[in-house]
Amino acid sequence: MGVGQAPARRARAGGRLMARVSSNAAVVAAQLEARAVAVPAAATAVVRHHAMILETAIRAAASGRPGPEVQSGDYRRSWGTEVRTVPGGAEAIVGTNRPQAARLEYGFVGADSLGRVYNQQPLPHVGPSVDRVGPLFAAAMARLAEQVVSG
Repeated sequence: MGVGQAPARRARAGGRLMARVSSNAAVVAAQLEARAVAVPAAATAVVRHHAMILETAIRAAASGRPGPEVQSGDYRRSWGTEVRTVPGGAEAIVGTNRPQAARLEYGFVGADSLGRVYNQQPLPHVGPSVDRVGPLFAAAMARLAEQVVSG
């Protein structure tokens, strides 16, 4: 892709020395627009791939210390991924519908709705997984952007 400007031209006019510099912005814009057609599908693939990596990381971290101990495997199996198209791109939601998820991640101190008193320490497994996968996802999206720009 041509970038920026045409070669400078020097000329003499009426005793003055001039240089003209012009851009090929229209050409660059047309090339970027042509490449942009493929971006939504490619971005969705990157989102889906990294969401699956995140789900796998969460499941692994929910399989014993420092995360929660496995009792039956039901909690670990409850994690799933949903990828969908949203305005401006794609998003993935990695989650579980199990009620113990927040209590395991953040801990719980106090009485529950039945009056039972707990001093349950947090067993973080989601946050550390997001912290590990987040930079990988950001790097993959940066590579995608670089591919679009450089061709």
